[in-house]
Order: sequence, then structure tokens, then C-alpha cells
Amino acid sequence: MPTFKIAYLPPLLIYASAGVSGLTSIVGVFFIKDYLSLSAAFIASIGFWAGIPWALKMPIGFLIDRYWYFKQYFVYLGAFLVSISLIIMYGILVHKGLMLKYFDIKVWFIISSILTPIGYVLQDVVADAMTVEAVEPNFKSKLNNIKTKLIKKEHTIVQLYGRFAIIFGSLLVGLINFFIFKGIDKNYPDINLLYGKIYIYALIIPSISVSGIILFNFLNKKATKAIKFKTSKLDYQIFIGSCIFVIFTIILGSLKIPFSREIVLGCSLLLISILMRLLIKNLRKEDQHTIVGTAIIIFVFRAMPGPGAGLNWFEIDILGFNQSFFSILSITSALITLIGMLVFKNIMINAPLAKLFLILSILSSILYSPSLFMYYGFHEYTSVITNGLIDAKFIALLNTAVESPLSQVAMIPLLAWIAKNAPSKYKATFFAVFASFTNIALSARELFTSYLNNIFIIKREILDTQSSKIIEEANYNDLDNLLISLILLTLIIPVITIYLVQRSKFKSIE
Repeated sequence: MPTFKIAYLPPLLIYASAGVSGLTSIVGVFFIKDYLSLSAAFIASIGFWAGIPWALKMPIGFLIDRYWYFKQYFVYLGAFLVSISLIIMYGILVHKGLMLKYFDIKVWFIISSILTPIGYVLQDVVADAMTVEAVEPNFKSKLNNIKTKLIKKEHTIVQLYGRFAIIFGSLLVGLINFFIFKGIDKNYPDINLLYGKIYIYALIIPSISVSGIILFNFLNKKATKAIKFKTSKLDYQIFIGSCIFVIFTIILGSLKIPFSREIVLGCSLLLISILMRLLIKNLRKEDQHTIVGTAIIIFVFRAMPGPGAGLNWFEIDILGFNQSFFSILSITSALITLIGMLVFKNIMINAPLAKLFLILSILSSILYSPSLFMYYGFHEYTSVITNGLIDAKFIALLNTAVESPLSQVAMIPLLAWIAKNAPSKYKATFFAVFASFTNIALSARELFTSYLNNIFIIKREILDTQSSKIIEEANYNDLDNLLISLILLTLIIPVITIYLVQRSKFKSIE
């Protein structure tokens, strides 16, 4: 690994808290399946709205730049919101009657789902700005040509450490979940109490991020002068425009008008595209074109739909995957990802982005195939001919091992690309705007996922918690059509996009 500096540690602790947030992910899957009668499409729609707060990175980034000496309060507020979200989930699991006196359980769940990303956005923006401060003071006396190379290299190192912090946190919580759920099945008595305890344990998450800001203050208490980010007319345009967008989003979501998600997504793209245009207008035309082309490729790749909750339900109900096995998958994913980041380090640094995303699109498409094969019972055949060795769990583990590094192989070059192309005058602003752009792509992914879930209806069995009577029968008849559609969409759309972009004036030469 590259050289580590103590100045990197404070933002890495904040990033690590995001990785550790996965402690409650397995509980969340089983809670939604067993206790909330929500459709896969509705769950995807919650994911859409939960992704919108990441657009707040722009106005929050401005405020943090403007009031840098008060950045710790943004982290404290983020930690507070995450804590409230966790306490809400504990309440609806362990003290359901009390919570029902105020709101329906679904309402509490939605509130918790929205508070969590807002809290992490506040902390993530601070961590991003702290990485800038950790790097740039080291190059004040360097010549410009040397400075550019070294800054690019060190920013890449910091981002690599940042991904490591997040994934290592995921690995730790995977191990914790494995030991918690070992030997646990759906017939375990007081399963709600166990789930509730996990949300109480998860209160360690916000304390990790708070420790990062405390360490930062300790390391810099003797500093005579911190970096100041100068504000400009452009910064205020971004702040005002972003605030209008946030207000517009909240009002539109509250009115529940038809196509509100589509309108918010379209307006988000329009606003961020305008801001991106303002930020790159002083660059050479060739550079402007390649930035636009690369941004289009990245957006389309990240916006491809996923299977939604239905695939998890199938794995639980039909394939028999339990909490313990999902913990094993989480551990495997995190471990292989850490290894993959080291193995593919040079590829991530040197490969052209268009070629890299072309390969990742093809691989992403292929990796839906094992789930499709298992839907058709392929795992039963392989289990018979291998004396039970290659069964559904073996195939899932193998698929996870291959799939795990892909997201980070895509993410690290993306972050390096943002850092490389950021004009020095607007480095923090550029980072926030382009990060928001890529996060809007994830909201688009959730929107497109909900479309597919409305076309291909997947239902799990829903039981009445009092009488244990079946309220709704399980129906996985359309899961194969859903997976086939994903395979085709994930392959065809990004490949066509890359082909068209690379044959236009917006050709990506990154």
C-alpha cells in the first residue's frame, strides 16, 4: 500500500462510519420482508427519494467551505440524524405499540429511511473537504508541473484509502452479523428483540464519525492557519440554485402529483448540467467535450436498473438463504473487494475510462446469469452431480466473489477523474457538483428499478402477525423475465452509449 499519513486518518474515520453502516442492512432486508407489506416497486420508490438528499452535497459543500471552522457541527448534526434513524428502527421493532400511537409503522420506516442518507451526506461532504485539506498543504512550495503530478497521485492515494476504510468497515460488520445470526432462523423466539439490539449496537456508527472530527481538531490545534476556500459569485449561484431545487423537491414530493419522481429527476439533471457547464466553460473546447462525454458514459452505467427486493425474497424463500448466509456473502464481498482493489490498482489508474466502463458493463450483465440459472433449478442439477458441493449457496458465493470488486473498480477511477478535471479555482465546488451528478444516476437507477418491478410483479408470502394466516401468496413467476430484461438492458444500453459517445465530438479520451 502507498505511504500513510496521520492527516488522512480523520476523514478516513468518517468514511469508515459509512462502511460500518451496513451493520443493519441484513436486519433491514428481513424486517421489510417479514413485517412490512410493501411491494418491491414501493421499496424501490423509497430508495429513489432516499437518494435525493445526496444532491444536498452542493449547498452543504458551499456552507462547509464558507464556515470551515464550524465543520465539526455538520458532523455532529449528521451523527445526530443517523442516531435518530437507528432509534426509530429500534422503537418499531421492540416498542411497536408505543410507536403506533404516533404514526403507522410504514411512516416511521420511511422517516428513518430518509434521515439516514441526510446524516451521511452531511458527514461525507465534510470528509471530502478534509481530504482536500490533508493533501494540498504538502505542495505549496512545489513547481506547478511537479505539483500537478504529485497532487493527482496523492488524491488517488487518499481516495484509495477512503474506499479501503469503507470496505473494511463492511467487512467488520459482516463478521459481526455472522456471529450474531449464526444458528438463527425465522423460528427463533424474540427475533424482533434480537433485531432491535442490532440497531442499538449500531449507535457506535455515529460515534466513529464524531471521533474523526475530534481527532482532526486535536491534530490541528497548533495549526496557525487552515486552508480557506474563497467564495465567489459562482459559489453563491450554486448555493441559491441548489436550495431552490431542494425546496422544489420537498414540495413536489409532498403533493404526490403524477410523475413527481420523473420531474424531480429531470430538474435535477437540468440544474446540475447547468452548474457543470458553468464550471467547465473556461476550459479548452476539447477538454469540455471529453468531460461531457465521460460524464454521459458514467451516468448511463450507474443508472442501469437493478432487480429490486424481489431477488432477495426469492433467495430467502426458495433458495433458503438465511441471515447467517447473507452475513457470509457480506464478508466474502468485502474481503474480495479489498483484494480486488489491490490487484486492479494499476488498471484503475491507467485504463481509459470508456474501455473500463465497457468491460464493467459486459461483466455486470453476465453476473445476473447465475441468479437466472438458479431460478430454473440449475443449482439442483449441479448439486446432484457434485454430491452437494456446487449448490445454490456455492454458486451465490462464487458469483459474489467475482462481482464484488466491480463497484470499486468503477468508483475509484471516477473519483480520480473528478479530482483530475477539477479547475484549481473551484476544486471543492467541482467535486460536489460532479459527485451529485453521479449520485443522481443512482436515483435514476432506483426509478428504473421501480419501473421493472411494476412490469414484472414479484410478491413474497405475507403472514398476519397475529393469526399467522396467509394474507398474500408468494409469486415469483416473473422473476426470470425480470432477470433476462436486466441482462439485456445492462449490456445493450451502456455499450450503445459508449459507441455513440466515442464516435462523436464528445469522445472520452480520459
